[in-house]
Amino acid sequence: MHIAVVTLFPTMIEAVTGHGIVTRAVNNGLLRVEGVNPRDFTRDVHKTVDDRPFGGGPGMVMKIEPLRDATIAAREAVEKVTGKRPRVLYMSPQGPVLTQQRAQELAMEEGLVLIAGRYEGIDERFIEAYVDEELSIGDYVLSGGELAAMVVIDAVTRLLPGALGDADSAKQDSFSGEFEGLLDCPHYTRPENFEGRGVPPVLMSGNHAAIRRWRLMQALGRTWQRRPDLFAQRSAKGLAKNEQQLLDEYIGGLDAKRSEP
Repeated sequence: MHIAVVTLFPTMIEAVTGHGIVTRAVNNGLLRVEGVNPRDFTRDVHKTVDDRPFGGGPGMVMKIEPLRDATIAAREAVEKVTGKRPRVLYMSPQGPVLTQQRAQELAMEEGLVLIAGRYEGIDERFIEAYVDEELSIGDYVLSGGELAAMVVIDAVTRLLPGALGDADSAKQDSFSGEFEGLLDCPHYTRPENFEGRGVPPVLMSGNHAAIRRWRLMQALGRTWQRRPDLFAQRSAKGLAKNEQQLLDEYIGGLDAKRSEP
């Protein structure tokens, strides 16, 4: 996959490409990430990329011409490698929120162009003419779109075939595989006892069927308990009989703990 990020601060992107899974993907030839700076496409001596908003108001707005030229250059760079026109995504709180399902869909693309805005925003005409979709990472405001772009890069990269050391890791993440629409289950490792807290016996049993059952029960219960919004979406599709039984068992365990002296 080839991803180009249009940003005024290309070195920020090195924070995600210089560590962990993304670095391994880059080193193994699974991913290429580059930054394209709109300042390199300005035509004045001051390299101006922003101006005051029409209609007045605080802050500045990113100018359309440098953004346009940088985006075209980024798009052409990706297309040269992949042979296909990449989707152009503008990182914006006005777009739909990134989900695991959307990350999986984006991971099927051969190339992407991510637009990282700054200041009060970017000229709306640029969005209308050059952006295929807006994408948010949450209902809050950041100083710029670079962090959001890095979140997308990380979420997408770990889904690329060969990016993870264990191919099954992504399938067992929250919102994936059997846990689709659910939070992840708890995880444990050595030591077996820590400050008086042990490991659930089922995880030590070697009974893989029982372990899978326990993990699904925990995922269902945790989602019901901690993210009722997600659980409502999952349950709207209809819980399987065994899933309802597991949830009832989880809730029964909570009630038993509350009744303990």
